[in-house]
Amino acid sequence: MGRTHLKTIKRWQKLPDINLDEMSMDDLRTLRTQIDRAIASFEDRKRREALAAVERAAREHGFALADLTTAKGGKGRRAAAAAGRATGEARYANPDEPSMTWSGRGRRPRWVSEQIGAGKSLEDMAI
Repeated sequence: MGRTHLKTIKRWQKLPDINLDEMSMDDLRTLRTQIDRAIASFEDRKRREALAAVERAAREHGFALADLTTAKGGKGRRAAAAAGRATGEARYANPDEPSMTWSGRGRRPRWVSEQIGAGKSLEDMAI
């Protein structure tokens, strides 16, 4: 089996020559934990830098970032879009069990298919 080495992390920054094949399992796990922490720290730092750049750009255009990232009423875009949709009120009920209802949207419930198979129509189940 060939020797595994960590040579460089960046073009300009070298790590010490580490022979992974000679490391114990505990040492490998410790190294992995340190690498995972370094990656998380790097991602967090980049996220903060990106947020600062976006906030700066918004200010340069005369806005606060919150003004650009929320819809009317202060809700997020998804929440505002969902609020504008109807909730799918029940339009049909199972004649044998009235608590079982269906809005007419999405996949038909089994009881609707069974009722139609028994000769009933959707109009017969309308609320």
